[in-house]
Amino acid sequence: MPDAFTVLWTHNTCRALRTAGRVGERPPVAYSGVHQSLPTWSGVRAGDEVYALHVNRCEVFVVSRMRVIDMERGNCCGLAQATWQDPPFPGHDDWWMLGAGGCGASAVHVDATPICFDTPIPGDLLPTLTWRNVRGKTRNLKYVVDGRLERSVSLQGFYRLTSESAAALAGLVGSVQ
Repeated sequence: MPDAFTVLWTHNTCRALRTAGRVGERPPVAYSGVHQSLPTWSGVRAGDEVYALHVNRCEVFVVSRMRVIDMERGNCCGLAQATWQDPPFPGHDDWWMLGAGGCGASAVHVDATPICFDTPIPGDLLPTLTWRNVRGKTRNLKYVVDGRLERSVSLQGFYRLTSESAAALAGLVGSVQ
């Protein structure tokens, strides 16, 4: 059974997506890193789903659902950097804003829904969203007040959803598609 995860896309990432005209397009790739500026997609395997989330004015949005295809550098990525001045993934230059230049970035090829910023997670669903760690311990979002997320710190990173929360997000994205 595939797992589902969340990753928080920052204001800078989302602004760059809008500026580059990527809204409505399906990203073929996302990036995992080794530094906190680019979360490590640890534990993810082919077939798993990753929900890219964005917080704007205390509202949480699902920006895209990405199904992982593989985590290997393919021919589509272009030649690996020979020097630090070379682009890290020239074959995916259109999607640089998803973290291509991040510290130790590696490509994660995905089959994704189109980028959109109009799928809010309902306020009554926010406090029920649950994540679990590898030891099976669960946690909910902190700082949810009256259906609004006051601080996004508990979303920052790459986290595994429980199956119930994954189903809730899948239903939300599926109802919009």
